[in-house]
This record gives sequence, C-alpha cells and structure tokens, in this order.
Amino acid sequence: MSKFGELIDLNIPVLLDFYTEWNEASNAMHPVLRDVAAALGDKAKVIKIDVDKNTQLAEALRVKGLPTLMIYKDGEMKWRQSGEQDANTLIGLLKEYT
Repeated sequence: MSKFGELIDLNIPVLLDFYTEWNEASNAMHPVLRDVAAALGDKAKVIKIDVDKNTQLAEALRVKGLPTLMIYKDGEMKWRQSGEQDANTLIGLLKEYT
C-alpha cells in the first residue's frame, strides 16, 4: 500500500483505472485512456491497476464496478466514477486539477 501512496502523491493529477482483463467495459477503456494520456502528456499521469492482481487495494478503495476511475492529486481523491467514460470528459476533468 505504501507504493500506492507514492503513486497518488504527485502535484499533477493522476487518473487511476481499476480494470480486469476479462471485463468488456474495462477493455473498451484501454484506447480511451491511451488518448487521454497522449492528449495530456506530462500534465497528468494515467495508471492502470488490474483488480485481480491488486485485490487488497481494490477492497481498501471499495472498487465494486468495473472499470472504476479515480483522479487523485497531492494524495487526495478529487473524483471517482464507475463505468465507461469518454476521452473528452476525462481530459476536461484532469485539466481542472492541473
């Protein structure tokens, strides 16, 4: 868990994508997240977290639906949503916190 603290304690927004390989909606988000990362470059960070490999973290954050997306900045959760999102929405949200 301490590694997680390092991931989210940045002064740029960090978008976390909690997903699984077997979830269709999670897989549909992969190209969207690539677009978001490409659009924002070093102004934000996009991190994908496989729920099957990080069960303790997913439970601690009460991840129920997939995909679950969260935005952190300076170690604090700013936004959270379950389900698919489009790239423009995510880019707009991340820009709010840059």
